[in-house]
Amino acid sequence: MSVIEGLYYTEQHEWVKVDGEIAVIGITDHAQDLLGEITYVELPEVGQEVGSGGELAVVESSKAASDVYSPVGGEVTEINETLESEPELINSDCYDDGWICKVKMVDSADAEGLMSSADYEEFLKSAE
Repeated sequence: MSVIEGLYYTEQHEWVKVDGEIAVIGITDHAQDLLGEITYVELPEVGQEVGSGGELAVVESSKAASDVYSPVGGEVTEINETLESEPELINSDCYDDGWICKVKMVDSADAEGLMSSADYEEFLKSAE
C-alpha cells in the first residue's frame, strides 16, 4: 500500500492535500484496495456545504458501497467529473487522477487534527 508524504489522513481512509484554503480530497490506496474494482462514484454537488466528518460522496465497487466522509468542513468548489465515466481511476491512481473533490475550508485547523503520513502508516500497521 502506498502512503504519500505531505498529505493528511483519516481513520476512515480518506486523504487530504491542503493548498492554501483549498483541500483536495480522495480515498487512500488502502481503501481502494479493500473495495476492489470501483464501478461508480456518487460525487457531491459543487456549492454543497460539508461539515468535518460529514458524508461527502459514495464509492461503489464490485464488493461493496462505501461512504466517503469529508475530513474538513467547507464548501465543495470542484468535483472530479472524470470519475463519472472512469470511476476506475480511483483504483489506478487514487492520489492524483482519482481525487474526488476540492473543498474551500472554513477552518484550516481542521486539517491539522488529521494524521500525518507516518501516523497513518502506524495506524494501518496497528489495524492488521
